[in-house]
Parts: sequence; C-alpha cells; structure tokens
Amino acid sequence: MQHYFSVEEPGLFHVFSISHLLVLGLFLILVLLLYLGRGPLRQPARSRAVRYSLAGILILCELSLNVWYVWGNRFDVRDTLPLELCSISLYLCVFMLLFQSLAIFRIVYFTGIGGALQAILTPALSYPFPHFRFIEFFAAHMAIILSVLYMLWVQGFRPRLRDVGITMIFLNILLVLILFINRLTGGNYMFLSHKPQTASLMDYLGPYPWYIVSLETVACVIFLLLYLPFALKNRKKGSKNHNSRSYEI
Repeated sequence: MQHYFSVEEPGLFHVFSISHLLVLGLFLILVLLLYLGRGPLRQPARSRAVRYSLAGILILCELSLNVWYVWGNRFDVRDTLPLELCSISLYLCVFMLLFQSLAIFRIVYFTGIGGALQAILTPALSYPFPHFRFIEFFAAHMAIILSVLYMLWVQGFRPRLRDVGITMIFLNILLVLILFINRLTGGNYMFLSHKPQTASLMDYLGPYPWYIVSLETVACVIFLLLYLPFALKNRKKGSKNHNSRSYEI
C-alpha cells in the first residue's frame, strides 16, 4: 500500500500511454453524461447535490495532496504551494460552486478549461498509474473542467467577449505576483522560471524568457476559441432577430 503513496518517483509518466488514454476516455464519458443529463440536473435538489459533490471532490483533492506532502516530508515552499494556474482555478471553482458566482465563472471558464485541459493532455507528472498522485492529479483537473461545464450547461451561466480581456488582465496581475514569489522562494510556479521537465506545449514556444510572451499569445488565442461558440450563437441569434424585424416591416 505504501508503494502507492510513496513520495519517491516510482517511474516516469508517459504521455498517451494506455493509462493516460483510459483516463482521457473516462473524462470524455463524464463530459458526455453531464451534457446529456443537463435537463434533469436542473431540478433544485439534484443541482445542489451535484454542485456540492463537485466542490467536495475539489476540496478532497487539494486536502489529500497537502496531507500527502506533509506525510511524506515532501512539503516545500518552492514547489508545493497552490500557486499553479490550475490550483488557483481549483480554488476559484470551489467558490463558484458554493456561491454560484457568475463573476468567478466568467474568469474560470477560460482559465479552468484552458489550463486544466492542457494539463490533462500533456501532464507535468512524474507518477504513473496507480500512484495516488496520478489519481489525484487527473481527478482534480477533470473536476475543474466538469465544474465549469456544469455551471455552463445546468446553471445557464455564459461568458462575454469582454471576459477574455478581463481574464487576461487577471492573469497578468497574477503573473507579476507569481514572479515575485518565485524569486522569493526559488520556485517555478506557473513555469515562469523555466519549462517543465516533461513534454508540454511550451517545448514549441521558444527559449526562456520568450516562451512566456508566447504563452500570453497562446492563452489569448485559446480564450478566444473558447468564446467562439458563443460568438457564433449570438451572431446567429442576431441574424434571426434582424430577419424577423425585416419580415414584420
């Protein structure tokens, strides 16, 4: 049993290995089930149960991770503080779910889906299945995305185009703060000091520090792509309203 919780890295995680592909398949099934069940989940009691369950999963993931750090004498201010973008999105998701906050949704829709999806596809992970860290990592990141999609499909929350700019401002304020903390602790939070050791999107974005500028551009493009379905829907709705008014005239 201790093998599954050991802080010693038992073996390097391999991207798109069988275990990774199975997790991605499970994630797609959960997303599909959430979408297909969005109607029944709007019933108040069910809606409340799902919100609290998702918040509970996120809290459990974060608590268990920190207990594991302390238990294994692994806690280190250089790399175990909750200062990665996905960790910050996790905390935001908990508040969003508990308080049904539209303001938080309009940020975490972009940071949560954009960041967690990239993390799931190319994980910066050193522990393969069935290690605790593997399970916790994917459970937390999948729950982040599912929480945002839940608020989107069940609660009916929607992002606005201006929220792309607001999220970019939020990220840049965060970037300055994290750079200061990295200097203070010698850490590499949000990979602002150097690239991760495992394969990731950053491998294609140039050397340090230029990949940070590239990341800003990539983030903006990803956020715009995430908003695109709503832009197309609004345009289609506007076109229908225009045609209806023309017919009435």
